Amino acid sequence: MPDSAGSFKDFVLDQLERIRNLRCRRMFGAYGLYCGEKFFGIIAQSRLYFKTDEKTRVAYVERQSNPFRPNPKQELRNYYEVPLEILEDSDQLIQWANAAMGIAAPARRGKSESRKKR
Repeated sequence: MPDSAGSFKDFVLDQLERIRNLRCRRMFGAYGLYCGEKFFGIIAQSRLYFKTDEKTRVAYVERQSNPFRPNPKQELRNYYEVPLEILEDSDQLIQWANAAMGIAAPARRGKSESRKKR
């Protein structure tokens, strides 16, 4: 498993390379994962988090995964850390990514972009 943040991001992207329209964008010291317009994952602090809902979150909790904590005072309970055994198995990782994409909403557009469309 890679140990630096950049090489971890590259590892994740290699594991997910079969996903069409996958994009990775820098955001607030981390990276956001998108498929088309859907925001479904976060790479932060050499960890991968996927979007969850009540149904998909069960598999994460069963494996003792934790929700994403961008800082000590904030916890995003809709994003859970992908377990190591899933992360290392590309086929399973893509299945979990597909589940996250299935519940992800399209990314919000910036104010200036939304004004242009009026």
